Amino acid sequence: MTLFVDMDEVLADTYGAHIELYNKEFNAQLTMEECRGKEVWQCVPETHQKSVRKHAWQIGFFRDLKVIPDSQEVLKALSKEHNVYIASAAMQFPNSLQEKSEWLDKFFPFIPWQKRILCGDKHILKGDVLIDDRSYNLKSFNGRTIMFTSPHNVNTEGFDRAHTWKEIADKLL
Repeated sequence: MTLFVDMDEVLADTYGAHIELYNKEFNAQLTMEECRGKEVWQCVPETHQKSVRKHAWQIGFFRDLKVIPDSQEVLKALSKEHNVYIASAAMQFPNSLQEKSEWLDKFFPFIPWQKRILCGDKHILKGDVLIDDRSYNLKSFNGRTIMFTSPHNVNTEGFDRAHTWKEIADKLL
């Protein structure tokens, strides 16, 4: 089986990083619970939205992300049984290509560079399973899709869903 796994909000906690940076920059107390069903930038005053939207342009943003719990162990097990690729949109932000590659080297060294697809658009992916947090990526995929829960997509319906990596293990191992 060929399995594609997204990075942001599936392996790497970009959502939490946006909240952390926002709280630090504006001495705020924004929480994930307050953001349920929205993007982080939609949950802050209009005068702060531009700043939140620029987080991903900052040097080091993608390099310093926290790992989603249990993703390393489950992905390692999956990679022993299946053909696993990391598929991440990495062309939008100037530093993300290099930083995402370095992040994968650090936290997922068992996924070699040859199995990393850092691209602009995921519609080109052809395989059996795609795990992603964005409905637009899942809609264009021809195989089985699993939406990984993130605060921004809690209200999105129409997809098989996994809230945790333990649920991914239950579905695919």
